[in-house]
Amino acid sequence: MRRRCPNPNCHREPSLLVSRTLESPRSRLIVRKGSFYRSRDRRFITKYFCKNCRRHFSASTHSPDYRQKKRDLNPVVAQLFSSGMSQRRMAILLDVNPKTIVRKFRIMAARARAEHEVRLNQLAKAPLSEVQFDDLETFEHTKCKPLSVTLAVNKKTREILGFQVSRMPANGRLAEISRRKYGHRKDERQKGWDLLFRALRLVVRSGACLESDQNPHYPKFIRRHLKNVCHIAHPGARGAITGQGELKKLVFDPLFALNHTCAMLRANLNRLFRRTWCTTKKPEGLIDHLSIYLRYHNTVLIRP
Repeated sequence: MRRRCPNPNCHREPSLLVSRTLESPRSRLIVRKGSFYRSRDRRFITKYFCKNCRRHFSASTHSPDYRQKKRDLNPVVAQLFSSGMSQRRMAILLDVNPKTIVRKFRIMAARARAEHEVRLNQLAKAPLSEVQFDDLETFEHTKCKPLSVTLAVNKKTREILGFQVSRMPANGRLAEISRRKYGHRKDERQKGWDLLFRALRLVVRSGACLESDQNPHYPKFIRRHLKNVCHIAHPGARGAITGQGELKKLVFDPLFALNHTCAMLRANLNRLFRRTWCTTKKPEGLIDHLSIYLRYHNTVLIRP
């Protein structure tokens, strides 16, 4: 079993922890040195000692959950975050402090983003031929401050390939109210589209088919980042009662994979419910929540 010293200034290479019968204890750089009892999960954790830098560490030092006192709650919290439950209700049901849920929320989001980068590198070895993308609208704090979530999915498997959250100005009857209360709001959607299509270059092969609605701004960014692809723009349709308005009133919906994924987002993230008081206070919180859901969606919900 391979153990490495957590001290970054220890320049010794990692050594194999071999049996005492094969090698004398003096020649080993990392040796066992007792254990301790972890009461939270009722386990004995082995402790180690590095002879090179004289540092003690344990078998859980390199764990992603290192120094988390309630690490046994992580799988449950990850499921509840993707099941339409608020952070306050999680704290009540799990009998923990709300700040514990907030800390786990941020740690899980960062870990989910790192895992998604690994997944994109895997998809780069076998690029996709059919991708669908579109925008989903929500808001931060008030409907006078809307947000746009640009989403891209694999048409065949409904796997979420990426997303970008961008601020946008209010439109319609709320436009004048928004400008009067909050001033001019910059439209950042073009920056979000640019970042998303730049990320899709790795996973979309030449000659692939990209499908979306008839947004007139999409072709410019597709030509900029994706070469030799076919872009099909489908006309918009009226939303159905089911699917929180994301599914369309059509006999055959050409963007069903994307619209179904958007409907799942509306149903599984409490801040995206059509009628909710669990609103997004900052775009960074929505990005973290979407990152956690993306991992759960791709690894659990759409897997056979």
